[in-house]
Amino acid sequence: MRLDKYLSIAGMGSRKDVKKIIRQKRVKINGAVSVDDDVHIDPYTDEIRVDDQILEVVLDVYIMLNKPQGVVSATSDELHKTVLECIEYTLPPGCFPVGRLDIDTEGLLLITNDGELSHRLLSPKRKVDKVYYVECRDIIDEKTVDILQSGVDIDDETLTLPAQVELLSEISMNLTIREGRYHQVKRMLSACGNQVTYLKRIKMGPLSLDDDLALGSWRFLSETEVEQLKKG
Repeated sequence: MRLDKYLSIAGMGSRKDVKKIIRQKRVKINGAVSVDDDVHIDPYTDEIRVDDQILEVVLDVYIMLNKPQGVVSATSDELHKTVLECIEYTLPPGCFPVGRLDIDTEGLLLITNDGELSHRLLSPKRKVDKVYYVECRDIIDEKTVDILQSGVDIDDETLTLPAQVELLSEISMNLTIREGRYHQVKRMLSACGNQVTYLKRIKMGPLSLDDDLALGSWRFLSETEVEQLKKG
């Protein structure tokens, strides 16, 4: 990675600001002053100091966001705030949300720059569990539960995979699905003659939404959580 890019990721300013810092001989690589902004460094093994302070930059990103409504699951959008803009941290290039939550859906969203992990979690072949808390307009009757647990015709080529239903009240449930089709939960309930009024993802694979994470807040995953995701 170029030195100037690394310093920008570390929050040292714009590319122009960074070049100025380097040329002022304020940057050291492994103890030696560097005045070349285009020199390549290894961010994992080289020690980079600015004004004799070691820079610690997170390059491998694994973030849990409690997504609020009104925010889109995208890296950029001309009309709406994106989930990346919820992260008050200078992210390295290549970060993206793993999968999508609708603009009016809340809850667990993983943001990372690990493409391999994203593929593992989203691959239809792996059938990773995704658990949603669902509130409905009408009572969730036995017929609806039976249909959800058997597979629903949502006007795709095939029925949805059988879901797991945990009823919480007459109009609310935890619904576990193993796919990620477009508007899937809403379409499943619509096909049953009902309507989703509130939707929140609370779990994806082994990762559960942190109960202490306020809506719109985020945190880095722990090493244990990252290991569990990679194993799953």
